[in-house]
This record gives sequence, structure tokens and C-alpha cells, in this order.
Amino acid sequence: QVQLVESGGGLVQAGGSLRLSCAASGRAFSFYAVAWFRQVPGTEREFVAGLSRSGASTYYADSVQGRFTISRDNAKNTVYLQMNSLKPEDTAVYYCAADPDIRTMAARYEYDYWGQGTQVTVSS
Repeated sequence: QVQLVESGGGLVQAGGSLRLSCAASGRAFSFYAVAWFRQVPGTEREFVAGLSRSGASTYYADSVQGRFTISRDNAKNTVYLQMNSLKPEDTAVYYCAADPDIRTMAARYEYDYWGQGTQVTVSS
């Protein structure tokens, strides 16, 4: 069992930066693949970025490639999402997700563990 708690969301102007954190509790978190998703009310939750269990492989949605960076610190049981050059269309609730057995990183149905979400609002 893993519990995830996101933090770091807020209001930022377009072009600005935010760093989201996802603190995990539970054993063996380093053996979990992790990802960030986001959701705008009335739309489906979409994949943003993912990181393999080893940390050797990263995956990004085309819309955030080159602007966002996912990373993890296994010693702190924490996953990060550094978001730069933010745009108004990045406004959403951002969710952290984790699972020990992922075949398709962008498939939200493969993740068993989710945080409660943190709101990111980018003003123009």
C-alpha cells in the first residue's frame, strides 16, 4: 500500500515556474513507477509525465515536452514535477500516480495509487 500527497500548486503568471511535489508513504516506493496526470473539469484526466521504477526512463506528453521535468528522490520517497514556461492551458488539477507494474506509462487505468490532487492556475 502506498499513499500519495501532492503539494506545490498555486497561482502563477504565464511564463512562470512551479515545482510540484508528491510525498509517498509506504514500503518499497523505489520499486514503483510514478507519473503525473492533470485534469480540467469536464474533461478526461490526461498524462503529463512519467518515470520508470529505475529512474532511467522518462516520458512526457507532447504538450509539455521541453518545459516540464519529472524526477524522484527515493531517499525522501518524493516525486517532483518541475514546470517551466507555464501557459494558461496548463491550468488544471495535477495528480500524482504510482504503481509497481506499469506496461503503458500514459495509461491512467494501470495506476492503482493516486494522490488527492493539487490545483495549478496559470494566468495570462
